[in-house]
Amino acid sequence: MSFRALTVKRENIEIKTELTTAFYNFFFCKKFYFIMISSNDLELVNFFIFNPKYGQREGEEYKKILFYYPNETNKDVQLKNAGLCEALIKFTESFKPDKPCQNFHTKKSKQFFFEAEKEFWLVMTIGAPVQEINNDDNCSKEKSDSIQENVFDSILKKCYKIFKLFYGSFNSILSSSDDGLNILKQKLSKFYDSYLSELKIANCDILDVFQGMSYLPLRKEPFLHVQCFVNLVETKFKFVKHSAFLFNDQLIWSGICPEDMQIIYHYLIFKLLPPEIDLEVQDGFLFKELDSEVYSHYNTRSLVTKSFKFKNPKINAEMIPKVYLTSDNNVEIFYFLVYQYLSATLCLFIEETSDLSIDIFRNLDSYLSNYLSPLVTEIAEHCQKNTSITSSSSEGSPKVLYFNKLNLAQKSTMHLQSRRNVSKNVPGDILKMISDLNIENSEENAYGEVICQTLNDCWLVGKYSNSREFYVAFIHKKENLNNITDEVKKLCESQLKEIFFTE
Repeated sequence: MSFRALTVKRENIEIKTELTTAFYNFFFCKKFYFIMISSNDLELVNFFIFNPKYGQREGEEYKKILFYYPNETNKDVQLKNAGLCEALIKFTESFKPDKPCQNFHTKKSKQFFFEAEKEFWLVMTIGAPVQEINNDDNCSKEKSDSIQENVFDSILKKCYKIFKLFYGSFNSILSSSDDGLNILKQKLSKFYDSYLSELKIANCDILDVFQGMSYLPLRKEPFLHVQCFVNLVETKFKFVKHSAFLFNDQLIWSGICPEDMQIIYHYLIFKLLPPEIDLEVQDGFLFKELDSEVYSHYNTRSLVTKSFKFKNPKINAEMIPKVYLTSDNNVEIFYFLVYQYLSATLCLFIEETSDLSIDIFRNLDSYLSNYLSPLVTEIAEHCQKNTSITSSSSEGSPKVLYFNKLNLAQKSTMHLQSRRNVSKNVPGDILKMISDLNIENSEENAYGEVICQTLNDCWLVGKYSNSREFYVAFIHKKENLNNITDEVKKLCESQLKEIFFTE
């Protein structure tokens, strides 16, 4: 038996334990000592984008700032913050030129940096007050320790990815016109003013690190019917280059790369699709409103029903947003058309060169509704049978979180997820602990098992294998280590037998 000591420290958790490789050659945590403190909501202090190559002349330094939030911030403060970040980045480059600065820790905040494109820097500052804590050492701890780096690093990168998906890269916008810089600033302002105002910093957790997608498992017959339907659509309508099919907000089929689908999936679930489906107007094309800008996805949405859209001849390609998809390291531009029929959502990616008109929409609608009706019925029957079999979970049952790095599949009963909202089904310290464990096991080939117990007798088990992460939380059970291990083993044998090899 071999072991080594491990110490993990966070703002609200201090863990001292021993790791051993005795059981299944996995790692087990033996002892834990926790110092719990009250938590206050984190806040977004600022978010800005700058490029140091602009504004190099004296008196024109403000030109380096392409966007700043909140925009009512004094110009001198904006310039001071951007200049400090620029100096910090240049200073850290002298140590590791190939690894730019990622975050900066102060007493009251943490600042995160991301070089999205060459010399284009995104900076986000998350603030939290200092908290005095009475502990054995009679010292204070910094509340900013609760700002988990892996969570907000992921959020900052997502801020760029979703902008790039709907607008294109910064450099492509600059090169699109002689006035490219002003156009870029306008688009940054239009997008981020709305996006950041809706960003709920206090609710961010491990799901923002994973940014996974929920997949709907189907038997081979209904799955093949879905694939056949998608192929028929792409064959009959030649201008449809790629498709994606969802049912009850779960992905069944996608013809685009997982990284692009990941962003589109979250856009659909949390922004575009209606929070509640009106049974009278639930099917039809989803467009933005007629008087909105082409890319104002986060400002408005509307469901254009059959009776309305076909009476309005103004509907044309100019109303349909475009997306910039990556294929073999090349960026291709497509119209992004979303069609909803009952619980099914079909995403169509149409070639930019296509000549779209109201007649094409009519033909598409007629074809899709006829074929989707029996397909939706078949999938619904499958889901109903599956639900009746797996509906035995109760309030006291273990809460699980699963993530597959290979296909970005995610499943969680630790969260109550619905359109536009994700609420937590476990204590916040459990989710923070998962984020910490995720950092400790971030290696690509990580494998093992970690078992933790909190002061209130909650248990958390983390398993790692084959680029998968699986966490089980026992919230209301006072169990011993053997019982917890047995329950996790049963879960793995019933649901993850081919992923985690058990005896």
